[in-house]
Amino acid sequence: MKSVSTAIILLLFVLVMSNISYGQDDVPIPSGPYLGQTPPGSTPELFAPGIVNTEELIEIEGMFGADMHTFYFVRRDEKEVYSLNVIEFKNNQWQKSIVKSNVGGAYISSDGKIIYLNNSYIERTNDGWSELKRHGSPFEDIDIMRLSAASNGTYYFDTFAPPKFDTPIRYSRLINGKYEQPKSLGPQFGIGRYNAHPFIAPDESYIIFDSIRDGGYGKSDLYISFRGADGSWGPAINMGDKINTAASEKSPSVSPDGKFLFFDLRTKRGNEEVNIYWVDAQIIDTLRPK
Repeated sequence: MKSVSTAIILLLFVLVMSNISYGQDDVPIPSGPYLGQTPPGSTPELFAPGIVNTEELIEIEGMFGADMHTFYFVRRDEKEVYSLNVIEFKNNQWQKSIVKSNVGGAYISSDGKIIYLNNSYIERTNDGWSELKRHGSPFEDIDIMRLSAASNGTYYFDTFAPPKFDTPIRYSRLINGKYEQPKSLGPQFGIGRYNAHPFIAPDESYIIFDSIRDGGYGKSDLYISFRGADGSWGPAINMGDKINTAASEKSPSVSPDGKFLFFDLRTKRGNEEVNIYWVDAQIIDTLRPK
């Protein structure tokens, strides 16, 4: 009887362990989609605590890659060095690694082949990722915090321009193999003291960004604007108190399957505490003009 009980215990142990994979630093990561995390509802939740988000370090700019088998994020270590990290599912387990150090402003192209990093980018190669490449003209003299790209190649980006920070979000189309001079996306994208970190839907149907402006809920809020059938952009809509708080929300992204909105939440400035949250992306449809 004792041997039967032992066999059952061993079987249960094997079954449990078969549903857990380990990163390179031996932190257990549950198997399954979304790094094995239980999807949130309409209330934002901390994403992958202990795996992506840690108590000691700062994690920002979380975004899934095109195949949903890679999750990229930027982490700041104890020496205040920023690095682009990835957790990817390969060889039947989730594995952690550092893609590039001393970088930030991460945005992954919709096909997963390019990662934009401020004024630079890297391209996927047969061996991993290329060295940093510069965007060049007409972006060389623009201090970009985050550049995002639609599936047709059009760039949408912000500008770090102290002390006023009043430069609107701009765009630049790829025409005959060259990017045109950047143009303002519209006056609704330059209101307030800060307009930054845009996320453009691959089909350009909407754009989400963070801004500091009158009537907001906190230090910076997430706003969304929808593109009309005539190509014009609608008003910037505050995403409401289900998303925005008295703290600071920034750097939005939507998972490639369209199901979840990710964003940074900074809860305090002294001894900074910034983490990546996620929430059901249905909030986007509830805000879409009827």
